[in-house]
Order: sequence, then C-alpha cells, then structure tokens
Amino acid sequence: MFQKINLPLWSLVLSLAIGIYIHFFVPPEYQEQKTSMQVVVDDSGQIFSLDGKNIASLDEVVPYSQSLLRQAALDELDNQQLPESEWVLEFTEDDEKSYSILRASKHYGFWSLLPALTAVFLCLMTREPLTSLFCGVVVGAFLLGNFNIIDNVFIPVLSDSNSASILLLYLWLLGGLLGIWSRTGAAQAFANFTTKKFVRGPKSAKFIAWLLGIIFFQGGSVSTVLAGVSIKSIADRNRVSHEETSYIVDSTGAPVASLLAFNAWPLFVQALIFIPGVTFLNSELDRINFYFSSLIFSFYSILTIFGVLILSLDINHFAGKGLQEARKRALETGELDAPDATPISSPELHISNAPEGYSSHVIEFIIPLVILIFIAVGSFFWLGTPKVNWAFGAALIVSVLIALLKGMSLKQVVDGIGTGLKGVIIAVTIMMLAIMVGGISAETGGGVFLIDLLGDKMPFYILPSSLFIITAVISFSTGSSWGTYGIAYPLAMPLAWAIAQSQGITYHELYMSICFVAVLNGGVFGDQCSPISDTTILSATTTGCDLMDHVKTQIIPAFGIAIISILLWTISAIAVA
Repeated sequence: MFQKINLPLWSLVLSLAIGIYIHFFVPPEYQEQKTSMQVVVDDSGQIFSLDGKNIASLDEVVPYSQSLLRQAALDELDNQQLPESEWVLEFTEDDEKSYSILRASKHYGFWSLLPALTAVFLCLMTREPLTSLFCGVVVGAFLLGNFNIIDNVFIPVLSDSNSASILLLYLWLLGGLLGIWSRTGAAQAFANFTTKKFVRGPKSAKFIAWLLGIIFFQGGSVSTVLAGVSIKSIADRNRVSHEETSYIVDSTGAPVASLLAFNAWPLFVQALIFIPGVTFLNSELDRINFYFSSLIFSFYSILTIFGVLILSLDINHFAGKGLQEARKRALETGELDAPDATPISSPELHISNAPEGYSSHVIEFIIPLVILIFIAVGSFFWLGTPKVNWAFGAALIVSVLIALLKGMSLKQVVDGIGTGLKGVIIAVTIMMLAIMVGGISAETGGGVFLIDLLGDKMPFYILPSSLFIITAVISFSTGSSWGTYGIAYPLAMPLAWAIAQSQGITYHELYMSICFVAVLNGGVFGDQCSPISDTTILSATTTGCDLMDHVKTQIIPAFGIAIISILLWTISAIAVA
C-alpha cells in the first residue's frame, strides 16, 4: 500500500493546502527597510541624487519619527493602507541631515519560503523542472491570494518588458543563432579546427572551457551562453561528460564576473552599501574602491575558480561522486549523459545539419562570435550598459548573410532558424517559470524573513558566515544574485557596522570588507547552484545537459568550497578584531 504513495503529488497537495491556509489565517509581519541616500538639496528644496537626477522635493520628506513605515509604526499596524515608500529625514550625532527611503516589506515567517521550497523539492523528486516550477508558481499564487493565476500572475509577467526581452534574446536570437550554426555546420567546424590545433584530449578540452570562462568575464547570462556554445562541440568530441562541461561553464560565470569586475557588478552593488557617517563608503568612487579592495576576502569565488582549474586538469578528488562518475562514464563508454537524462535543449542543435553540397567553415562560427563579443563588451565601455540584444542580433544577421552568400537557400536558412527556436522552447519556458517563482518568493518576503533572523547581539565572528548562509539561501530560493543583493545589502551592511562599533572591532574597514564579500559570495553561490537560476538553466541548455543532473553534480563541490570559505571568513573576522 505504502509503495503506491505518490510522494510528489501529495507533497504538492499539502503545499497548496498550506498556501491557502496561510493566506486566510496567517497575518503577515512587516519589516522596515531603510535605504540611506546620498543627495544634494538645492535652494528651491529639490532633492537630487549625485548623478544630477531629480528624485524628490522637501515637501515630500517627513521626519522619521512621523513615518508610517518606521518599525515602531509597523508593529502597531492594524489593517491600514500603507504608502509604497516614504522619504524620511533624520539627524546624525553630528547634527547633520540624513535622508533615507523607507519601505515596508512583509513576510510570513518560515512559510515565505514555501513557493521556492516546493519548486526545488519537486525538481529533485521528479527530475522534471517544467511542472515543478509551475507547481511552485501555483503554490505561491495561492499563498498571496491570487487564485486567478492566468490574469493575476501569468499575463502580468509575460507582458512585462523584462519577459519580452528574455523571449527576444533567448528564444528568437539565441535559438535562431544556435539553429543557423547547426544548419551551416559552423559549430562543428569550430570544434574540428580547435581540436586539430589546440586540443589533444579531455584534459585540454576542459582547460579550454575553463579559459573561455575567464575570458568571458562580463558575467550574467551572456557569458554563460558564450562559454557554453563555444566549448560544447569541442567537449563532446573529446568525451567530456555534459555534467563536467556544464559545471565548468556555470562555475566560471558569476564567480569570475564578481572578481574580474570590469563590468556592471561594482556599479550596481555600490549603490546599495552607503551608510551615513562611514567615510570609506561616502562617495560612489569610495564605494567602488571598497568593492575592489575587499575582493582579497572573496574566498568562495577564488576557490571556485581554482577548483574548476583543478578539475580541468583531471584532479577530481574533490569534485564529488557525481562528477567523478560522469567523467568515468564518458571516458569508458562514450556516453556523455546519464542513462535516464533528459537534456532541456534539443540534440539537433548540437550536431551539424548542413545540406548536401554545402561546405562548412570555421569562419562561419568565429566571425559572428567575434562580432557578438565586440558589441556586448564594447557597448558596456562606451555606453555604460552592455547591449546584449544588439550583440546577438548582429551575430544572427551576419551568420544568415554568410550562409546566403555561400549558396544556402533562404528556405534552408529559415528551416535552420526554425529548428533552433524549437530546440530552446522548453529551456525558455523553464526560465520564464523560474522568474515567476523568484518574483513570488520576493513578494512573499522570503529574503526579508531570513535577514530578520539576524540580531544585533550576534557575536562579531559569526556574522560573516551567517550573512553568507542567509544570502545563499535567498539567492537559491529566488534564482537571482542581483535581486538578492537588493534585499540583503541595505540590511546587512548597517548591521555589520553596528556590530563593529558595539563590539569593539579594531579594524573596522577590514571587518566590513569581510562581511561585504560574504554577502557578495552568498549571492554567487545561491545563483550558481539554484535550479531556478537563469545561469544554471542556460549552462545546462548550451552544453546539452540534463538540468537536474547539472544541479546535483554541481552542488557537492560548491558546498565543499562554501564550508572552507566560511571557516576562512570566521578566522579572518577574529584576526581583524
């Protein structure tokens, strides 16, 4: 009888029941979120940010003691309507004015994590991410009272400009590019050329994969895609398992981007760590310098990159049983996937499908790839924002033009693009559902709840490891490192400064650096390992790996490195005291 119990089904039913119960019977708790702002006030009372943007006026500012969004008022809240945010004014110990934005974030205690936990648990149980993520969305929607899921959840998300960008980039542009490269045989020609010139077996193939991950240091999904599509055919030809290839691509994404941070990371993070009265975080330049000077303590990212290098050299004693077995299987049997694997991208995208009489050439891969990198990286340095859509669009257009000029018919080109779109549709759908789960987890207040667990009476040497763990859980639950930073840094940095002051830390700035990188690395770890992260999904997609095989084999070495990093942060915190 008990053998017939469908555990995933009953887990879903239980989660739905809990979600409905929470909505009707569990009142949310509200937490004050204060973001200190460095501003300039002109003679007319207009408030400007340091970049010259007009962001408020003095008649919109209220004293902190009168704000409806301060914690004391939130604790006495009784079903009254709250403003979305309020500008507040306080005075520092030196009697200087300090401006902040207050927001009220709600959470449902531990139950705030229910949507993400449901999705992750079902993913692990069923190995089927599509329906698992959908179930996580439904549970979260019920918890929030959005029982009309289509109108209140799916349509708003799908009509959002961010979702439109994802569909444009990953479905049409990336799918089309992969399809045309398959149709022309460009990726296979690149693999043949690279294997002949540089690669002599699995070890050198994995080293090239690691090196590409370092070269594509811009971070985010574009680096993952570039590294994945560049190494896929080379790794396959040299019998590197898909689990290993996907691990290398994913583990040289965010860790490299956070260290070789000549990208958007410092600019984004610095805006979140301003603390009034802390001189080394006073200006934007100070905060960017603080970012780079703190990287010496970025143990998780450093050890992860070094660990991938060790793996690429076939020293895999610390890689975990999953990666070791995958390597052995690929070398002995030639099977790049586990027997029960279901890759989330179509196998047709990763083989040559050139029409009879068409001569494939490596230049058909190299020229579009160089154009893609040039536009993506160049637009960041010239415009301040990487124009990823421009980059992939230009690469696709150039690939099509080369194919047409070499004699391929328009129908054959369109067929290739169509195959590419069909090949990535499952992966893109999974990504959209992952975004929904992450958004719902943020709305239920999972991150706020976890940060709220920390108290200002915590021993100073425990704080860095606690910040890492909690940030990692937030990032794992939401699938987003940057989204996690938006939640964690405005709460974690003032907490670290208060503890440094109250517990007599000798080297305040070094202690703040340790806490800062603990949060930075926690976001990297969670994003890297989460099955609902875009980089995790894209790593599996571009390398042809089963998503859950990638997640389960990657999390073991990542967890081991995290343990070592926690010990190093604890020792470092004690040393600077």
